[in-house]
Amino acid sequence: MTLLQIMADDDAATVLLRTDDLDRIAENLAPFGITLRRWATVPLPADAAQDDVLAAYRSEVDTLSAEGPYPLVDVVRMVPDDTDAGVERARAARLKFLEEHTHDEDEVRFFVEGAGCFYLHLGDKVYAVVCTAGDLMSVPAGTTHWFDMGIRPGFCAIRFFQAEDGWVAGFTGSAIAATMPTLDELLAPAASDLLSLEGERNG
Repeated sequence: MTLLQIMADDDAATVLLRTDDLDRIAENLAPFGITLRRWATVPLPADAAQDDVLAAYRSEVDTLSAEGPYPLVDVVRMVPDDTDAGVERARAARLKFLEEHTHDEDEVRFFVEGAGCFYLHLGDKVYAVVCTAGDLMSVPAGTTHWFDMGIRPGFCAIRFFQAEDGWVAGFTGSAIAATMPTLDELLAPAASDLLSLEGERNG
C-alpha cells in the first residue's frame, strides 16, 4: 500500500495526515517539487536480472532518462535472507541510508517490487512516503531526507542518476531519523489508525 504520513518533526506522535489516496499524496508533495507517479507493473520472476528488469520497462526508462536527463540507470535488489550473514548484510545496508542526508542530484527510484520508505524533512514536518510496486518517486537535489528499507528488506528498484558521483550523501548530523516510526511500524499501524484511515477514505 502506497502511504503518506506527515508528522511534526519534534513529535512523531503528532500525525497531521495519514492517507493512501494517491492524488492527496501527490498534492501534498507537489509544493516541494517532489513527484510520485505510477507506472503499470510488469510480471517478472523473483530472480530477474538487471537486464531483464530494464528490458521490461524499456520504454518508460528511456523516456524518463531523456527527460531528466538521467543518463545512468541501474537496478538494486534486496532479497530477504534469514541466515546470520544475511541478517548482518541487511542491517548494514539499512543503516547506510537511515541517517538524514542530502544529495547534489535528484533521487529518482521506480519500485518494481517490494516496499521502501522515503522520509522527507520539509520545514518543521517529516513526510514519510511508503513506496510500493509501481511507484515512481522523484526527490529534487538538496532535499533533506533518509530512507528505510525495513528490518527484513525485500524490494527491487530501478535507479536513475545524473552523474556517477552525484548520489554521494551529505549527512546533516541530525539524529531525527531515530525519533520517527520505522517502515515496519508505518506498515503495522494500531487499529485506531486503520479506522481513521478508513474514515478518511469514506469522508
